[in-house]
Amino acid sequence: MSMQTHEEKSKYLKDLYSRTYLSDVLEHNKILNDQAVLEDLLNIISSSIGSLTNPRKLSNTFQSVLQIKVSPNTISRYLDYFIDAFILYKACRYDIKGKKYLETPLKYYFTDVGLRNARLNFRQQEENHIMENILFNKLTVRDFDVDVGMLEYSHRDSAGKCIRSQLEIDFVANKGSKRYYIQSALTVADEEKRRQEINSLTRVGDSFKKIVVIRDNIMPWHDEQGILYMGIEDFLLDEAAMDM
Repeated sequence: MSMQTHEEKSKYLKDLYSRTYLSDVLEHNKILNDQAVLEDLLNIISSSIGSLTNPRKLSNTFQSVLQIKVSPNTISRYLDYFIDAFILYKACRYDIKGKKYLETPLKYYFTDVGLRNARLNFRQQEENHIMENILFNKLTVRDFDVDVGMLEYSHRDSAGKCIRSQLEIDFVANKGSKRYYIQSALTVADEEKRRQEINSLTRVGDSFKKIVVIRDNIMPWHDEQGILYMGIEDFLLDEAAMDM
């Protein structure tokens, strides 16, 4: 069947979600009586792709927003069902300096951004979160193991007191002996924004490749610290572009 209009395409995606993906999760795991909870959980995750969360935080959201009691253990189990059904990916946090994984919080991404958008009736179209999800999916397709990077650093506040803060790197992508640190940014058009985006990259302290991917189609370039800047089109269409 040829689908010409936006409404036809939207209906197809929403029907596919309900008739195929969601039905499979319900039937395979024998939880037919909990469809409403599963649907609500998918809605919450759909609205917060790229955000750090955990089952306890999601349980609190059910309680405060929906006035429904769902235990963190149940939510954790249902999230695993979505992962097993290839609806969601899970990205764990990795402490770059400490060289260890952190159990919580973590991030969830959709394996198909179109299905995520259909889940929300195409209402929430935050470019930064959608772009981040697309980059994560492309790295996964390229057989990288992808984590969310975290690093701590010490600095002094306005009163001169020494404090420790955390910075995030969107993706730490590993394949064999290769590693890439990747930031997703809509733009680095002004210098303040550029420095904000690379703040975490400049504090890593190793020689692995560091990349900033932006929305616009630009000529790839390196700054004085060796960080590579490229447009999302080059990143998605040219696998070799990561090694420029």
